[in-house]
Amino acid sequence: MNKNEFYYDLPPELIAQEPLPNRSDSRLLVLEHGKITHRKFTDIKEYLHKGDCLVLNDTRVLPARLHGVKRDTGAAIEFLLLKRLSLDTWEVILKPGRRAKEGAEFVFSDRLSAKIIKVLETGNRIVQFIYDDVFEDILSSIGEVPLPPYITKKLDDKERYQTVYSRENGSAAAPTAGLHFTNELLSEISDMGVEIVYITLHVGLGTFRPVKTEKIEDHIMHTESYHISQEAADKINKARENGGRIIAVGTTSVRTLESAAAKNMHLSEMFDDTDIFIYPGYKFKVVDALITNFHLPESTLIMLVSALAGKENIMRAYDEAIKEKYRFFSFGDAMFIV
Repeated sequence: MNKNEFYYDLPPELIAQEPLPNRSDSRLLVLEHGKITHRKFTDIKEYLHKGDCLVLNDTRVLPARLHGVKRDTGAAIEFLLLKRLSLDTWEVILKPGRRAKEGAEFVFSDRLSAKIIKVLETGNRIVQFIYDDVFEDILSSIGEVPLPPYITKKLDDKERYQTVYSRENGSAAAPTAGLHFTNELLSEISDMGVEIVYITLHVGLGTFRPVKTEKIEDHIMHTESYHISQEAADKINKARENGGRIIAVGTTSVRTLESAAAKNMHLSEMFDDTDIFIYPGYKFKVVDALITNFHLPESTLIMLVSALAGKENIMRAYDEAIKEKYRFFSFGDAMFIV
């Protein structure tokens, strides 16, 4: 398939630049076996049934953008943390990178500095951080949450780019389909007899990387790490055995579940990395339905949702969403695909 089959023209004013005052006030486009219905997000309860299993990604976005200076010259530098390799070493993106040769040292505060220990072929660096106290506490006090590149407005409340159930630090971007849920809504869903399950996939910046190959089959997918606990696996297995639907919240939950199922159809506890690329023609092993946001044109994510609902249905739904002036991307409105 060609990537241009997944292109659509989005008016810039439909890119949501900030979250709504109330998380669950988003609109909900329901795509049910090809039929489109316009609802509000709290109506999701009408589409969930006793015995269903709602699977959410509980990863938490690190305040992974750090501003500092080069120790010997005072020149400004920006670090973006990508992946933790050990207790104090990370793979990072630097701006401007030309100042960061091997051995260069940078200072971010009186409690945090870093030294370049390797320059990678990609241009990224491996750095060793030197710090006092707890690294995560220092990040929380001086780091910034790295918003997606299409959001240009400053976010006043960093927690609005976190789900209310986020708890496992490690992501460079939020699993944004979950931003619509409040604790109250989740409690109401649970009271209906829907099993709520948490899994973890740490979202990397590769999620924003465009597909550059004309043939989508030639695209090399980025790798992300995930964890499914034995408790979560047991609940998912039980729901499936009892005829309940597995409803993923977000494409990251889909990638986690389908990656685990590829290794063991009867899920069990698993720590692993995944580079699964889901596009039309893929046969889903676990996921029956999906709550998701609207995705970038020609992205791997719009290809994933097209695999679940059919490309023609998705492109028609996106045209309808544009016509109805839905809000797009991370802080935008939601879809329910079944």
